[in-house]
Amino acid sequence: MKLAELISYLEEIAPLSLQEPYDNSGLLIGSPDREVHRALLTLDVTSEVVAEAIAQNCDLIIAHHPLIFKGIKKITGSNDTERTIIEAIKADMAIYAIHTNLDQVFLGVNNMLAHKLGLQNLSILSGKNQLLKKIVTFCPVDQAGQVRDALFNAGAGHIGNYDSCSFNLPGTGTFRGNEGTHPYVGKPEQLHHEAEIRIETIVPDYLVRKTIAALIQAHPYEEVAYDIYPLENTSNSIGSGMIGELPHPVFAIEFLTTVKNVLGCQHVKHNKLIDHQVTRVAVCGGSGSFLIGDAFRAKADVFVTGDVKYHEFYEHLGLMTIVDAGHFETEQGIKELLEGLITKKFPNFALRISKKNVNPVSFL
Repeated sequence: MKLAELISYLEEIAPLSLQEPYDNSGLLIGSPDREVHRALLTLDVTSEVVAEAIAQNCDLIIAHHPLIFKGIKKITGSNDTERTIIEAIKADMAIYAIHTNLDQVFLGVNNMLAHKLGLQNLSILSGKNQLLKKIVTFCPVDQAGQVRDALFNAGAGHIGNYDSCSFNLPGTGTFRGNEGTHPYVGKPEQLHHEAEIRIETIVPDYLVRKTIAALIQAHPYEEVAYDIYPLENTSNSIGSGMIGELPHPVFAIEFLTTVKNVLGCQHVKHNKLIDHQVTRVAVCGGSGSFLIGDAFRAKADVFVTGDVKYHEFYEHLGLMTIVDAGHFETEQGIKELLEGLITKKFPNFALRISKKNVNPVSFL
């Protein structure tokens, strides 16, 4: 299939607009118009992973971490990144990264980590705000249903576990078309009064253009009036980290042992263990120490993440156990996550999971 078709699906799941400003997710090497037949899934792209993809007859690598993070002025093979880029281009290998945008969505990295640790009743730990827009439009009463359906089908109207959400208010619209217009109702150069419905709904900002296009397509008027308002609401389906509950309380040392075994950690770093049983657990795959305060405010007994600094272990000492299980270890399930998502949509597309150990951290 065309690579563009696969990319369109991945970016429907995790829109690029959700990535952090420092990130570089998306298609890094290759043309979206090319045909792809087999993909290798990996956490990181290294020379060894490119060689593995070539050996597996793959023409696409899908990674969590972008191979190219910063601007590159020269590609001379002077470092690992440059050498890997050269090897990929020589092999005509496309490379796609799906990083912090997949971290932010509900069914992304943190959901995967939470399920691995046996958590249930999951919710976003720190929801993003200013991600929603309110769309308001006006249309004839008889066409209100088709306009609403078009908005909903484009992704508008979702609030929590509810869809097709809108507010509708009857009123009277006035307009006069100039010479050369072809009004749906009324006559050119004559003032017209029309019974209309004011339709209000909400949409994520990354779906605004798609939603407006659908609105214009479905609306009967020659000129479609609509308003877009920014909202401050915090999203409950997009954000950083995740928090959930264990099926039954366990002592902290027992839970930390589960973390170590499930994630395959050689070592687990932690601060003082709480003196009561663990029921609520917050997680963030990769580098999540910026969420320590959010985890505590959410009444987590334990917070599991990676890349915790020395002084951060002092925060909420004795009140919440902070666990550094490793950046690689908390994100390594991304390969299986991507496999499940892609296979669900494209069951006949060949996928391979990389067997290369790309963890750059070793223990003596």
